[in-house]
Amino acid sequence: MPDQPPAPPPPPPAPAGPTIHIAEEFGTAKKNLPPAKIILIGIGALLVVVLIVSFLNRARPQAAGSLDNVVAVEIPGQASTMVALTFTIRNTSDKDLYVRSLESSIKAPGGDFTSSAVSAVDFDRYFQAFPALKVGTQPALPPETKIATGETSARTIIVAFPVTLDAFNRRTSTSVVIWPYNETVPVTLTK
Repeated sequence: MPDQPPAPPPPPPAPAGPTIHIAEEFGTAKKNLPPAKIILIGIGALLVVVLIVSFLNRARPQAAGSLDNVVAVEIPGQASTMVALTFTIRNTSDKDLYVRSLESSIKAPGGDFTSSAVSAVDFDRYFQAFPALKVGTQPALPPETKIATGETSARTIIVAFPVTLDAFNRRTSTSVVIWPYNETVPVTLTK
């Protein structure tokens, strides 16, 4: 018989230890991320901290006060009412308050109404036309007025609402809204 070819050498033995699977090298979320329970606890703690900081730093009105006197007269032939609102305002913040705009609102049986304050220059004209409007009034509070820190001031604004005097007298609330410059929250005085 002819010579037989030699038998191939046996394969080398497999290396000892774990084998490396390339699919697991870059891993899955299960292998590379912390447990979901720990992540949820961390997110919950962060949310609590954000809520506490937001609550402590929320916007607050820069002043406080009270609505002291409300005098209303009906405008003849127009089914409207002109109202003089006298109020006391006190700057409670640590910076000066500069008045940007003034308005008033009422909740009447016919709905809610808002009106901007009339110009302070016209007060005398309105007092001549409606003498009853002047009862208990103080000087006007025009826009651009500065109220210093800690200062208290009694002022008046005049507004007109498109409701009859009878409907105005049946209102459930009256408010003066003072919008200061550089503030997101108005000063609201309600009676």
